[in-house]
Amino acid sequence: MHEEKVVRKVILGSLKGNTQGLGKDIVAATLRAAGFQVLDLGVDVSPERFVDAAGREKAKIIGISISVNETVPFLRDVINNLKQKNLRDKVRIVVGGQAVSEQTCKEYEVDAYAKDADDCVKKVRYLLKLQETTQKT
Repeated sequence: MHEEKVVRKVILGSLKGNTQGLGKDIVAATLRAAGFQVLDLGVDVSPERFVDAAGREKAKIIGISISVNETVPFLRDVINNLKQKNLRDKVRIVVGGQAVSEQTCKEYEVDAYAKDADDCVKKVRYLLKLQETTQKT
């Protein structure tokens, strides 16, 4: 039996400096209800912990909650860390929370913005499909 196809795993957490976890908890529950395996790293998570967990768990998606404007620049550290570990083409990032927007995605090379938990499920499904398509070509 091949486990290769079962990679419906999402690494989730609130970025360093963000100590509020209610939104993230709702997203985690919604993703689990949609059939995803969620590894919730909690709140105040360093960029390195997101990347280490994604590599260790062979997750294709990192979900990051950001509710504090001052911590948005830490997204750059997540991206750079993924690049350093040669994971950027294997791992997609979706962000959500009151401090981020579509504009944040463009500015920080993030793959998707989710406005709420249901939107996050849609974006994760879309990113996984997109990844399957690009890896086949």
